[in-house]
This record gives sequence, structure tokens and C-alpha cells, in this order.
Amino acid sequence: MVRKIEGPARIPVPGGKVIDEHVGRVAGGGDAVSIAHMTAPPGWEEPAQTPSFTEYTVVLRGTVVVEHDEGVTRVEAGQSVVTSPGEKVRYSVGPEGAEYIAVCLPAFSPEAAGRD
Repeated sequence: MVRKIEGPARIPVPGGKVIDEHVGRVAGGGDAVSIAHMTAPPGWEEPAQTPSFTEYTVVLRGTVVVEHDEGVTRVEAGQSVVTSPGEKVRYSVGPEGAEYIAVCLPAFSPEAAGRD
């Protein structure tokens, strides 16, 4: 069955970051996967979290910085990063901000994000 999605569901986030979920729980697409387009302003950061999902992040513009137990990983435009369930991570962006796509398996939910 083909199903066209008319528009994303906007997920409110403090600090000026915009999350537009195209597929997933918030967008009414079920709990198997979520696909979101994110735009974060220069210097944006969020609290640490220990999600219960795998997250695949594709950076389209700018730099996404991922702090984790083994150190810090800088992900530039054209690169990707994968984080595993149960891994404590903290996301931020560089001074130019960032635009990226995040795919979460299973789908993102605020409870599954495990924010500190």
C-alpha cells in the first residue's frame, strides 16, 4: 500500500532546534521507525540521554557533535553517525549550527529518549 505523507509533525524542543518528524509515532506513522528532519541553531546543545533506540544521523549541513563514554565524535556535512540503544550520548552542534536527518529504530518517543 502506498501512503503519501502530506507534511511533517513539528516536535517542540527548547533552545531553537526544529524537529519535523515525517514518519513515526508523533507523525502518526506507528512505532517501527521514525524519520525526522532537524535544524539546530548555532551553539545548540541538549542534555545527555540514554535512548532505548538505535539512531542513524546523516548530517546535511554544519557539524553535529556527539559526546559519549568513549569521547567526542564530530560529524561533518556529508558524514553519518550511528548510536546504539542504552548508550549515553549528548548532542550539540558547532558554531554554524546544523541540519540533519535522524532515523530511529524503533521510533522516537520522549520516553524512549531517556533524557537525564
